[in-house]
Amino acid sequence: MWSRVCAKPPPGPPEVASGADVHPPRLHGTDGEVKRIAAGLLSHTLPRPEWTHETHLAAVSVLLLQYPEIDLKQQLPGIISSCNAAVGGVNDNRHGYHHTVTRFWIAAAKAFHADKPAGSFVERVNRFIASPAGRRDAALRHFSPARLFSVEARRRLVEPDLMPFPWDTTLHDAPAPKL
Repeated sequence: MWSRVCAKPPPGPPEVASGADVHPPRLHGTDGEVKRIAAGLLSHTLPRPEWTHETHLAAVSVLLLQYPEIDLKQQLPGIISSCNAAVGGVNDNRHGYHHTVTRFWIAAAKAFHADKPAGSFVERVNRFIASPAGRRDAALRHFSPARLFSVEARRRLVEPDLMPFPWDTTLHDAPAPKL
């Protein structure tokens, strides 16, 4: 006869772990490191293995903070696409540049950095990466996976289907690059 002590509890629903829970953020060490990431993106020399979630956020943050002459909504799509191609990546319906994700992170970074202006580049970047706004799964609070990972969302900016953004994205002012 089974006792309560050794009986296994009935199975519950499967646990769902987000990317942010499974992979804790990798923070950057120095201002030079985050500036090198942005410079590598601009010069199309950032190695593909280094193009991680954290480097995406570092690059957009440094470009926002250090390069005000770059209109990120207009220019970042081409910068990312050409960097991907230059380092052996592909920009197609399944890989490489993703227009909705790029625009999401530009808007999230602008909103985050506008509220927290003090600190060095690396401090500001790391605060963003470690914040709820910088989590790998932040976009999935606004988009269902089916919508966010669709070809349509990769090719053009789509509206969120779960929850509106807490900031203005000015959605239809910049075209996606041709894939």
